[in-house]
Amino acid sequence: MTSDLKRVERAIYPARLRKTLLDLLDIYSPSGKEEDMQLYLTEILERGGAVVKRQEVEEERYNLLVTMGKGEPLLYLVGHVDTIPAWDLESSGPNEENGIFYGLGSADMKGGCAAMVETWLALSEALPSAERPPVGLLLVVGEEENGDGSAAFLESRRPPWVIIGEPTGLAPCFAHYGYLEASFITSGLRSHSSLPELGHNAVESMLRLLLHLGKNALFNREESDIVYSIREMSSSPAGFVVPDRCETWIDLHLPPGREPEIVQEAIRRIVAEAHRYIPDLVVEVNFDFTFGGYDLGSENRMASCLKEIYAELNLPFRLDSFRSHSDGNLFFAAGTNPLILGPGSLETAHTPDEQVLFEDVLTAARIYAALCLKFSA
Repeated sequence: MTSDLKRVERAIYPARLRKTLLDLLDIYSPSGKEEDMQLYLTEILERGGAVVKRQEVEEERYNLLVTMGKGEPLLYLVGHVDTIPAWDLESSGPNEENGIFYGLGSADMKGGCAAMVETWLALSEALPSAERPPVGLLLVVGEEENGDGSAAFLESRRPPWVIIGEPTGLAPCFAHYGYLEASFITSGLRSHSSLPELGHNAVESMLRLLLHLGKNALFNREESDIVYSIREMSSSPAGFVVPDRCETWIDLHLPPGREPEIVQEAIRRIVAEAHRYIPDLVVEVNFDFTFGGYDLGSENRMASCLKEIYAELNLPFRLDSFRSHSDGNLFFAAGTNPLILGPGSLETAHTPDEQVLFEDVLTAARIYAALCLKFSA
């Protein structure tokens, strides 16, 4: 371990990191309402001597951007400060038991954000300004919705590499699934619910359509390489009537190499076939949100640095593919290499039992610090 890294390691303070994580979990920051988080993080970083820039995304919504070292950063640590909306605000606050932190966003990804901020503070404290590596810290809004924070950043900057602290169980992910959001709208004829024979039930059409989709090999969970989930369904809220409209959203996660456009065409063909089996089917299919996956491989400088760091920290070096959607898809499409690496796991993210092990958050800070030094050397 180099002398610089030893100094930075000593400057990573578990007590400070623990407080930062608890404070972040105590701030409710769903997409669109991230300002309290950004104000808190600005205060921490400025107290540590950083010059924090606000990058406007829209009115009262902005990213935070900090850089150090000489020249344009070769590497950015990227964290998103927003979460999904709370399922129960009273029970979604922070709680700690036996070194495990529970709460909304603990895994996705306030644990990663806390580790990145601690990394930044340790680098700033341990190294004189002239010795600091050319790296950046980017804390973005809007990842859980449409990625508008990262999109705003990419309008003016395209760094060679970014590390995104999504929950991977500390397994480096150089491969990333693509994402396809499909919406299906069935139309019917409204009638009084006591006279269904006079109408046409859009919900019944939708259920038959979903069953038809489920019979296709593309949606066979045991055989298909596509991960799909029926996320939401709603019908026209008209009271005591046969509904004349039903809308369903399906999330599809596509492994690297699966072209979203080909999957879209396959779904359109399946839906077209459904007209043969579902009487009077009227359906509209839309694909509003689409990103291809990627695989950067493991023969690159970033992977070489990680192998050394994991050996020094006595961590198992296990590569994985990130199975969810993230801003990594946006960065890759813009020409930047995104590594997904952070504490916590997708298994509990977005659930009432969301959690992160504090020891993993602390380890993540050490990994990020070592990467900033080794990769930029």
